[in-house]
Amino acid sequence: MHTSAQAFDWRAGWRYGLMGLPLAFVALPLYVLLPNHYAREFGLSLASLGALLLAVRLFDAVIDPWLGRWSDRLFAHSPAAVLRWGALAAAALCAGFALMFFPPAEVTAANTRFLVWLGLSLLLTTVAYSALSILHQAWGARLGGNEAKRSRVVAWREGLGLAGVVLASILPLAVGIPAAVAILWIASMVAWLAWCSAPVPLRQAASLATGAWRGASGLWLPWSRPGFRALMAVFLVNGIASAVPATLILFFVQDRLQAPAAMVPLFLGGYFVCAALALPLWLKVVGRIGLSRTWGLGMALALAVFGFAAQLGAGDNLAFGVVCALSGVAMGTDLALPAALLNGQIEVHGDRGQSEGAYLGWWAFASKLNLALAAGLALPLLGVFGYAPGARDAQALATLTWAYCLLPCALKTLALALLYATLIRKTP
Repeated sequence: MHTSAQAFDWRAGWRYGLMGLPLAFVALPLYVLLPNHYAREFGLSLASLGALLLAVRLFDAVIDPWLGRWSDRLFAHSPAAVLRWGALAAAALCAGFALMFFPPAEVTAANTRFLVWLGLSLLLTTVAYSALSILHQAWGARLGGNEAKRSRVVAWREGLGLAGVVLASILPLAVGIPAAVAILWIASMVAWLAWCSAPVPLRQAASLATGAWRGASGLWLPWSRPGFRALMAVFLVNGIASAVPATLILFFVQDRLQAPAAMVPLFLGGYFVCAALALPLWLKVVGRIGLSRTWGLGMALALAVFGFAAQLGAGDNLAFGVVCALSGVAMGTDLALPAALLNGQIEVHGDRGQSEGAYLGWWAFASKLNLALAAGLALPLLGVFGYAPGARDAQALATLTWAYCLLPCALKTLALALLYATLIRKTP
């Protein structure tokens, strides 16, 4: 492992950021493909599926702050301890992912047993994902630095994560799910080995490091920071705005656009490729106008794109391809900038090297809460208002369009207003 955390060139970037690839490789099927897959392939109702996803994701979200404090304790012990637990979490993640997509035939034959199997395998996968994500993100947060460096650290992680998402959108269709699971195992092992040679965070004095995680007060420390509370409010509202269309995109493509199945990986791949390509451009904008204002530009672009998408109907595949490309560009700001702003709050409040896990635990909690609400509320509400997978009547499709396009626009508008009031207006 490198002993200096000061330099962060491209070599350091890919060594640290590569773990983002297998994490994102799992995240796309977990949060985007899973609801559609189980509803269509196994006939689970949207209400049952939504309730199960809500329950598992809420439980996963609730334990994230405690995982964050556990992360601080590991960092207080040694970076080697972090890497050892990271290896274990990566193995559990791959195992849970395989179990989730390969249920035994005797389980799928009974609806109740199938839901229990799905719930347990999903829980293993999401908890392992949370633990590994928090450890990895805390490592990057502890590298510190100015806005430019913090942005580069996050951009490498999220950029390589986008590569994982693109692979996840293509490989299951191209080589099959069994081969994709094998590739996930290999990618996780290579990413862990690269992480072992990444720059190591500078360690604080032992008394500070060990005191950071002791007692319940450390768990709630971030909420005593006004800057964190303001950033979290924006992150929550904006996150729900992004999670709703992520949950519903396949329903929108298949039923509203009535696009061929072969178009789905093209839409998803174009979305994530454009997000990855946009990251270097957004980083240049950050250098000119700062993190908060750049994030606001991304939100404004997303508003315009989803407003346009509300006008689309059957056969508008090319126009939706443009929507995917531009919304991917907008998403680039959501990927890199909020986490960089969070790292800045940790630095400003003097908590670097002591309480990154506490901050990132609550950050992960908010991310999971967004996804839980999107799946647990949007899917059942669609059913209540008359939409079911495969629907073609005008009322059902109008409900789907409202949920996919207009609800996110309303939430993005609120998030942009909060961002301006709490962060942009106070930034020189």
